[in-house]
Formats: sequence, structure tokens, C-alpha cells
Amino acid sequence: MTPAPSALAIRAAVAADAEALAALYRPYVELGRASFEEVAPDAAEMARRMLAEPRLPWLVAELDGQVVGYAHASPHGSRPAYRWTCDCSVYVGPAATGHGVGSALYVRLLPVLADLGYTTAMAAIVLPNDASIRLHTRFGFHLAGTFRRVGWKHGQWCDVGQHDGRHRRDVAEVGQ
Repeated sequence: MTPAPSALAIRAAVAADAEALAALYRPYVELGRASFEEVAPDAAEMARRMLAEPRLPWLVAELDGQVVGYAHASPHGSRPAYRWTCDCSVYVGPAATGHGVGSALYVRLLPVLADLGYTTAMAAIVLPNDASIRLHTRFGFHLAGTFRRVGWKHGQWCDVGQHDGRHRRDVAEVGQ
């Protein structure tokens, strides 16, 4: 399944997508290290996350009516000082990896986050993950630091590269 750019549709996720999102995410949890979750969330949990407050964007990529990827944002932290910063993630199914799906999702997600007032988007990337680093670099993310041996997954320690991207001028610069 090689997506042609014109055949790929990006749209807002809805609760009815939760089952497809859970299925797409499951291998990242159970087989990979890109997620530090140890139990894959089911459809009900994915729907709960999508509807959690504050409501931040969840987008899906569809090809021929099938969900082949998704991206979403979440609060970076619970403290008030983080209110202009969010975390973002993108997950693409194996058949669609390397065909521009992640880029198509971020082309839509990052401007929405800027329009919502977020000045910085963060991405925590479990290392090594050259494809994710390339994607995030393409969208203006820079390595802010590496946290060594902070996660234990599948019998080994994992490092995490924290990447940040400025997608809107500072709040002080826009007078808010």
C-alpha cells in the first residue's frame, strides 16, 4: 500500500476511529520501543484520551477509507507555566511508513497548534529512531537534550531525545 499524495486524506479523528487507532498503536506498545506504555490501550481508552480535557487535536490519515496513521497533541505538563507548550506524537502503520504519511499529518497538526496559541511543540523520541528524527527535523524540531537510560522496555534501557520546535512567536512577542 503505497499512498499517492492525492489519495491520502487527513481529517479530525472522531470517537468512531478509536478502534482503528488502538489497532495501529498496539504494535508500537507490544513490539517496539517508540512507546513506553507496556499494555496497549483498547478502543475505549483511546476514545477517552481523544476526549480528555483540555481537548487538543487528534488527526487521522486515511487511504482508501482505512486509517493508516494518526497524530495528536497533549499538554506538556500540568503546571501553569507550561500552558504555551504541548507534546505531539505521530504513529504510522507499517504498510504506510516512509510514504509521507507522517509529514502529511504534521503539515496539518502543527499549524492548528500554533493557531491555538501554542508556541512550542515537544516530541520525545526513543533512541535510536532515525526516521522519527528526520521527520521532526524536517518540521523545525531540534534536539534539546538526551535523557540517558530513562526507560526500561523489552529487557533493555532506552534513551530519549527530547526535541522542541517553535511554531509560533513567543507570547510576549505577540502581546498576549
